[in-house]
Amino acid sequence: MTTVAKEKTGQSLISEKLFDRLVNRIQLEQDMDHELASRITDQALAFLGTCAVSTVPLSPSAQVDIGWHTFLMYTREYREFCTKMAGRFIDHEPQDVEEDRSHARAATVTDRAVTAILEAGFAVDRELWEVRAAKCNDGEKCRASGKDGNENTETNDPEKR
Repeated sequence: MTTVAKEKTGQSLISEKLFDRLVNRIQLEQDMDHELASRITDQALAFLGTCAVSTVPLSPSAQVDIGWHTFLMYTREYREFCTKMAGRFIDHEPQDVEEDRSHARAATVTDRAVTAILEAGFAVDRELWEVRAAKCNDGEKCRASGKDGNENTETNDPEKR
């Protein structure tokens, strides 16, 4: 008989009461629906559970980082979580402005985190780990393109709107 191991959820790492508090805070502060706030919270917890056992530095996606920032505000509970999961405090070290923030670097760092989370046995909500360019670089105009790659070309230039 073959047994398939079920993937863990980040939510399983804390009490339901604390999970609900974190979700409600994200809903309120980020003006988002309960379902998305729950997904973000779950992935932030899976990320932190993975950080607790990882031997390499990991970085969350921008969306997952919302969940980490929210948990950090609950300092007592966050400290207890870190002690329980890692035996130490899991520091949040933001990327400084002068560091490389390129899309390619962000994708590599995010891929490393996703791989580590999967290896730790957690489910991954891939949509929350997608890397999106936040700003246009080098004066290029932002583009939105569909399957043919040329849709919206007349509306992507702010001067032509």
